[in-house]
Amino acid sequence: MREKRKREEGRVDVEIRALFPSRSVHCGGVSMSDYDSSASTSQIGDFDEDTNGNTNSEQEVDKDDNPGSNHDVPSLSSFSSSLRAVIRIKQKYQAMKKRRQDLALNFTAAGTQTGAPVRTSPKIFTFDSLNAAAYSLDSFHQKKKKRRKKKVLFPNSGRRRLPPKQEQSRAKYCLYLLFAIVFLQVYNAIENLDDHVLKYDLEGLEKTLRREVFGQQGAVEGLMSHLHEYLSTYVHNKPLVVSVHGPSGVGKSFLGRLLAGHFRSVVGEALVLQYYVLHHCPQEADALHCAQNLYDQISQMMERAEEEEKIPLLIFDEVEYMHAEILDVLWQLVATKKSNEYLNAIYLFLSNLGHEQITKHLLHNSSSISATGTSHLIKELTPSLRSTLERLHPLWADADILPLGLLEKGHVMECFLEEITREGFYPDHANIERLAGEIEYYATVGGHEYSQTGCKQVVAKVNML
Repeated sequence: MREKRKREEGRVDVEIRALFPSRSVHCGGVSMSDYDSSASTSQIGDFDEDTNGNTNSEQEVDKDDNPGSNHDVPSLSSFSSSLRAVIRIKQKYQAMKKRRQDLALNFTAAGTQTGAPVRTSPKIFTFDSLNAAAYSLDSFHQKKKKRRKKKVLFPNSGRRRLPPKQEQSRAKYCLYLLFAIVFLQVYNAIENLDDHVLKYDLEGLEKTLRREVFGQQGAVEGLMSHLHEYLSTYVHNKPLVVSVHGPSGVGKSFLGRLLAGHFRSVVGEALVLQYYVLHHCPQEADALHCAQNLYDQISQMMERAEEEEKIPLLIFDEVEYMHAEILDVLWQLVATKKSNEYLNAIYLFLSNLGHEQITKHLLHNSSSISATGTSHLIKELTPSLRSTLERLHPLWADADILPLGLLEKGHVMECFLEEITREGFYPDHANIERLAGEIEYYATVGGHEYSQTGCKQVVAKVNML
């Protein structure tokens, strides 16, 4: 029986070998050798486990089918179970072979993409290599996707898309135009101011006053400053009122005559008024009538000056003798704002009001004249003089006070020289000094010798030569 069983096993082995050439399969202790020289050890291990499990199960079946294991004659059921095991082993083998081919194809594809060499027959097989290959494939696909995302698409026209340009606002050009217009207007206004001042020839007037008026340089500078500021424009909100005060003979009336002559040459005879109170209204009884006539005359001048676009000059001399009615009329014209023509005018008041205060102030402070000058003393005197004049009449509340100082002996000699030259006499210095010595002077204070009458007696003494 044993020999018969061995023959049957040998026949099965032959049949299996016929089915699987170059393979060795043993039934009974079913095992399978290396089915391919390139197969990995891990796959063989799996295959052996499957075959061992199958053989064990078959053996258990054989034991169940053949409870008498001691029997030597094999039955047909054991042969059929072995055949079924072989068939299952064949199916397992084919599935493993197919899986191996798929893995080989995957390795080949990965090796060609990444540039790594392909292993056809690895000696050691682990699942780490499979995981690394799968991870490398996934990372490769992810990198490829990232690279594709980084690509910048451009229009089909082939032109590269440039960043949008910021458009400049057209309002800038309007702003530049506005700046140019304002600049031209300001420049034109400045030119007009210069033209308006040039029309009155204030530079010529200043030269004349500095040359003709002696010892009053501070007062001349103050007067010219007021004229420059007022005559620079034509439209004003109030008239210019200048009140000149000083002792007798210091040049008040002479200053008024020089101003009247200059303005007659630039604005005309009709726009210059010289009003002498003792000549035009000597009687106090005629004060109301004189005030009315003066008001009508000034109104006519203002209307004519408005038509000609000029500024008139009104000079009032000997204001200390002016009646209260006339002062009220002048104050009404100066203070009230009736219309534009009354605002564009220059009023010049000449008087010796406050001369005692001026004389006292200069004599007491003559020692500081060499250090500060006469003009500084005049500025210190102006506030106290204004308060004194405002108590006399409110007319001086709106006036610019301009005090004239005392004349020294040197100034008197200049007056004699000017008058002698005008009369045609030879300007003998000894004769001029003798004539200047005949004038009365205050006591010498601080090295200064002031005349009591100024240059008032110069004309009478020259006429006696």
